[in-house]
Amino acid sequence: MAMQERIREDAAGAILFDAAVWPQVENDWFEPEVWREQGALRQQAGGRGGVAIIESPAGDCVLRHYRRGGMVAKLMGDRYLWPGADHTRSFMEFRLLGRIAELGLPSALPVACRYQRQGLFYTADLITRRIANADTLAECLATGRLDGEMAELVGALVARFHRAGIWHADLNAHNVLVASDELYLIDFDRGRLREPAESWQQANLQRLRRSLVKLGAAAKGEAAFEETLWKPLVYRYERTLRA
Repeated sequence: MAMQERIREDAAGAILFDAAVWPQVENDWFEPEVWREQGALRQQAGGRGGVAIIESPAGDCVLRHYRRGGMVAKLMGDRYLWPGADHTRSFMEFRLLGRIAELGLPSALPVACRYQRQGLFYTADLITRRIANADTLAECLATGRLDGEMAELVGALVARFHRAGIWHADLNAHNVLVASDELYLIDFDRGRLREPAESWQQANLQRLRRSLVKLGAAAKGEAAFEETLWKPLVYRYERTLRA
């Protein structure tokens, strides 16, 4: 189903949503406490993301509040400098996810997003459809399920996005979801469309490699990791990229 982009503006900011998913989205959709009061907040994770699983009228969704990371978070928290509506983090990720869906690539489908402006700053939220019965690649690694066959599937997944010119700003093992039927790439905050080029594609791959190593994929030695996981991943990546 083609996306039907709609924008609803008010004094505080604006909501961008897909009317093909649900005909009208209100500010209440972005408030976890509202869902909690309705008994529709199934899970809320702490940390930087501020992620909540909600039972919305459009089905199970993930509600994410944008928060800064690193040292700047102590100063800015969840606030960002105002860049204009079309360049807010939420509007840009929503539209990139829409493009990813148009290309038939596996990611979370966008439902709605918003920004709320406060003078020179703004805050932002994003709602996407929840991908059911999926574990992160990091969880698969931790439970011993990441093997050469799964590594090949990850390589093919990343290559499909790279071939389409889609750059992931934070390609790590937490942003690859493994479901029974397919693998998904999620969290495209700051991601963008780029002209395919080996330089950024390889840098993206190396970011994923560092993530896997940091999470313990090379615990049995660098050589074992290279042979059993990384070589299969790169082999399938290169084959898919050139297919």
